[in-house]
Amino acid sequence: MKQLILSLGLIVATMISTSDAAEPPASTGAQSEAAQPAAAPATAKPAAAQPTATPAAANPQVLVVTSMGNFSIELNPERAPLTVAQFLKYVDQGYYSGTIFHRAIANFVIQGGGYDNSYKLKGNPVKVVNESGNGLSNQRGTVGLARPPEPHAGDVQFYVNLADNSALDPNQSRWGYAVFGKIVQGMDVVDRISTVPTGAKGPFKDDAPLQPVTIERIERVPTP
Repeated sequence: MKQLILSLGLIVATMISTSDAAEPPASTGAQSEAAQPAAAPATAKPAAAQPTATPAAANPQVLVVTSMGNFSIELNPERAPLTVAQFLKYVDQGYYSGTIFHRAIANFVIQGGGYDNSYKLKGNPVKVVNESGNGLSNQRGTVGLARPPEPHAGDVQFYVNLADNSALDPNQSRWGYAVFGKIVQGMDVVDRISTVPTGAKGPFKDDAPLQPVTIERIERVPTP
């Protein structure tokens, strides 16, 4: 019951994706013994030029450097273009440096990116349209955008699913929580963060790490 309640309440409020040239046909009639005029040699058509395939651009990745180790996220701009664009904007601005994971629940999620080491909200980030209907599900290792109950009120806070949390996906009667990436390296670090001692801290009544787990920085991984 607790997990179901939590799954419907990922909060950012203070309280709580050559054709070959045709060969000339073979002769079917036998040549007579009399000399025949020599046939003009057939000229083979050159092979048609084929368009060069353009390799698909690799999805962007970011490295999350924390006080407990590092992990990498592969983003999905095809399925969540607005969310990924906003997330990368704040990455490039250095916004996440010095923020913390303010929520850690084993077998559910870790959540961070919005509070500083004093458990105070950082800045006044822009809200982004909810992209939870993009076909990406909240499975273990995926990364989603946290938000308060209002469906289009997510901004900078993100969470990592520690289990298959399909209850966070949208359905016909409500909005879900938008998945915009997945962990591609360092899931062991994420799992370790989820097991730190938690309790009441700052504005949170529970599930807050008692010793801050700091996001030292988030940076783009250079594309090969």
